[in-house]
Amino acid sequence: MNKSFITNVIAFIIASCGYYFSHDIIFSIGVFALSGAITNALAIHMLFEKVPFLYGSGVIPARFEDFKGGIRELMMEQFFTDENIDKFLSEQSGGAAHFNLTPIIEKVDLEPAFNSLVKTIEESSFAAMLSMFGGSEALMPLKSSFIEKMKTSLVDITESDKFNELVRNELEQPNVVESLRDKVTDIINKRLEELTPALVKEIIQQMIRKHLGWLVVWGGVFGGAIGFLAAFLNV
Repeated sequence: MNKSFITNVIAFIIASCGYYFSHDIIFSIGVFALSGAITNALAIHMLFEKVPFLYGSGVIPARFEDFKGGIRELMMEQFFTDENIDKFLSEQSGGAAHFNLTPIIEKVDLEPAFNSLVKTIEESSFAAMLSMFGGSEALMPLKSSFIEKMKTSLVDITESDKFNELVRNELEQPNVVESLRDKVTDIINKRLEELTPALVKEIIQQMIRKHLGWLVVWGGVFGGAIGFLAAFLNV
C-alpha cells in the first residue's frame, strides 16, 4: 500500500468536494492537507534525487563517497586486522580457500554505519523538517532493516569468486604478510567500485519510503488540521 498516494488522493477528494459544494471549511482542510502531503512527499523524493534549483536535494547520492569510505573503514578495522590475517595464513595448507566472513559479518556491529547515515540526513537541509516529526527518532525504525540489508550486501561481496580469486592471487606473492593489508585494501576498493550509487540508493530508498511514508500521512493530517483552524477563524 502506497501511503503517499492514498493520502494525496484523499486530500484531493476532500478539496474537490469542498470546492464543488462551496464549503469553505472542507475546501480549506483539503487544500492544506494536500499541500502538507505533497510537501513531505517532495522532501522524501529530494533525499535521493537532485531537483533543479532546490539546494540540498539529492543529499544521499551526493554523499555516496562518504558512505563507501565508511564501508571500507569498517571492513579493514573489523575483518582484516593483523590478528585475523596471521590466523588465516597459519591455517592454510596448499591453496588459499575462500574467505568465510559470514560469521564475522553477522557479529559485526553495523550500527555506526546507520548512525552515519542518520547524521548525514541531520546535517542536510532536511534537518528542520525531520525535527517536526520527532527528529532522528523518526528514522530509528529503519535501523534493523538497514543492518540486515547491509550484512547481506557484504556477504555477497566476500563470497564472490572474483573477490576470493583476487585474495588468493595476492597471497601467493612474496612478502605477503607485510603488504597484505595494503593489497586487501586495494581489492576492497575495486569491489566497492561495483557498489554503485544507484544500488545503494535503491536499498536505502526502499526502506525509507516504506517507513517514512508516514511523514506524508501526518503531513496531510496536520495540514488538514491547520486548514480547519484557518477556515474556522475566518468564519
